[in-house]
Amino acid sequence: MGRRVSYTWVVSTSKPVEQLERVVIRFAGDSGDGMQLTGDRFTSETAVFGNDLSTFPDFPAEIRAPAGSLPGVSGFQVHFADHDILTPGDQPSVLVAMNPAALKANLADLVKGGTIIVNTDAFNDRNLQKAAYDSNPLEDGSLGDFHVHAVALSSMTVEALKGIEGVTPREAERSKNFFALGLMSWLYQRPYEGTLEFIQRKFAKRPEIAEANTKALRAGWNYGETSEDFAVSYEIAPARIAPGTYRQVAGNTALALGLVAASKLSGLPLFLGAYPITPASSILEELAQFKHFGVRTFQAEDEIAAAGAALGAAFGGALGVTTSAGPGVVLKSETVGLAVALELPLVIVDVQRAGPSTGMPTKPEQSDLLMVLFGRNGESPVPVVAASTPSGCFDAAIEAARIAVKYRTPVFLLSDAYLANGSEPWRVPDVAGLPGIDAGYTTAPNDGDGFLPYKRDPVTLARPWAIPGTPGLEHRIGGLEKEADTGNISYDPENHDLMVQLRAAKVAGIAADIPDLQVDDPDGADTLVLGWG
Repeated sequence: MGRRVSYTWVVSTSKPVEQLERVVIRFAGDSGDGMQLTGDRFTSETAVFGNDLSTFPDFPAEIRAPAGSLPGVSGFQVHFADHDILTPGDQPSVLVAMNPAALKANLADLVKGGTIIVNTDAFNDRNLQKAAYDSNPLEDGSLGDFHVHAVALSSMTVEALKGIEGVTPREAERSKNFFALGLMSWLYQRPYEGTLEFIQRKFAKRPEIAEANTKALRAGWNYGETSEDFAVSYEIAPARIAPGTYRQVAGNTALALGLVAASKLSGLPLFLGAYPITPASSILEELAQFKHFGVRTFQAEDEIAAAGAALGAAFGGALGVTTSAGPGVVLKSETVGLAVALELPLVIVDVQRAGPSTGMPTKPEQSDLLMVLFGRNGESPVPVVAASTPSGCFDAAIEAARIAVKYRTPVFLLSDAYLANGSEPWRVPDVAGLPGIDAGYTTAPNDGDGFLPYKRDPVTLARPWAIPGTPGLEHRIGGLEKEADTGNISYDPENHDLMVQLRAAKVAGIAADIPDLQVDDPDGADTLVLGWG
């Protein structure tokens, strides 16, 4: 009952190997130090080894903050274990700090007694000043509560890469992240054959850079094996998991795949109208790769146009989706209200981030719930689906699309930056086992020879979905209040009250589709904790 890997990795070491159940590692450095790449490769190595894992990338909103500054620190945290885990960890037990700013920005999170691996070459007077240090923390005793490994990462990397033709000393120094990766791979017995293959693919057009990164990776591994500073290495055994085919997946990728799956399950073409915004942009980028599945992506000029295009696509018979974060969802609210009035299926994805206003674009926050529930004028109820894990974004996307189509309603799908960028192992589902979604187009008159566009299904209260151009089913739509059944414009107060009640009852009726609550520990518990997302 384990993950099947593509190659066998046998570690030979002359030093003792200690067994651990779990480790939380945080890689931290400048935005240009390659910490996201380093963390991603360590994660891939860990996935191949068979551990359960969860990651949390953390990077600044600035494209390139000043080097060595506190605002410019980029981090990547990975939690891996020999058992099932649910989060990237509250506190790292190991911190890899590439400069003083990385140390200062992350030290408070490190557990007491934790391990620090620090690049001593970066602790010069200029960098210490940028990080607002009055003295060198490697020398003043302030790190006495931690196990500190002082490693000259930069200079040892440059030394290891001497003689590679076409690689300048500056380019050689930039490979220090691979030296750090090699060292950490040795320390935790991670296979690195996959990283060697990755280097060859990524730097195929610069073979000298590929050679440099390869040598740096091996040099880091060898340093761990030969240095007296590291007396032992550690092993975390593979986790026992259900059999199947697994892949590492981030939340936005899983969400995009879920939307494609919903399109195929319903037989509806998928249309995404989106305006790029952190942290939702990668959904647009992911879906743009699926044209061969009939996916159409439209990068609009603004958030309002993106939502309007998606709703127009829904009127035309597509699975309409629009994606954004909190600031963009605010702008889409009028169109969401229009979708409530039109009673057409529309999925609005809100990948939440810290607010209000522009807020903190790359930092996670789950503070949009009340906005998506109530942030529209008039009585306009909208169901909300919230994902809880990166891989769970796949199922949440399918569920949001299913509710939207079945009940002819806009649906909010909530994720956040933590889920969007974090990753974990995902057992790829059997497509044949996924429940279908009945689009239920109306193709014939529903009132004798006539058509009533707002005549409702007696069970779901959904109105007919008639595609424009269907003979005999011509009808008007718009944001003005509709007369029950006929869909004609109506200013009658009693009709308005009826329509408000019908729309509310339709959304409330979705509760009948909610499966029974699954309690994690039903025996012997005294307290029940309920959460959303």
